[in-house]
Amino acid sequence: MANGILIVDDAAFMRMMIKDVLSKNGFVICGEAENGSKAIEKYNELSPDLVIMDITMPEMDGIQAVKEIKKISGGAKIIMCSAMGQQAMVIEAIQAGAKDFIVKPFQAERIIEAVKKVLG
Repeated sequence: MANGILIVDDAAFMRMMIKDVLSKNGFVICGEAENGSKAIEKYNELSPDLVIMDITMPEMDGIQAVKEIKKISGGAKIIMCSAMGQQAMVIEAIQAGAKDFIVKPFQAERIIEAVKKVLG
């Protein structure tokens, strides 16, 4: 893994939690973004190996951002995060090109499992 992981969530504490879990497990975090439009900017700038993206965010939601990132790079690896009860959004995210999803509130093991699975 060369470039690391981009974490996208409008809640700073969620980004911090995910960053903490991943760092403790030896993963490199290359950047953070607080909404979908920033995520696209950062994706272009950093070329991350993986993006972990929240669905519900201001300015541009995660699903729209996934579609845009997939246009830039068809091989982009993206894991979506969503709160309980957003099944329809999860399905939409997978159709848009996300590789996996994590449900909030999440367990550290689930994050690691998803990241390992998607990064192969």
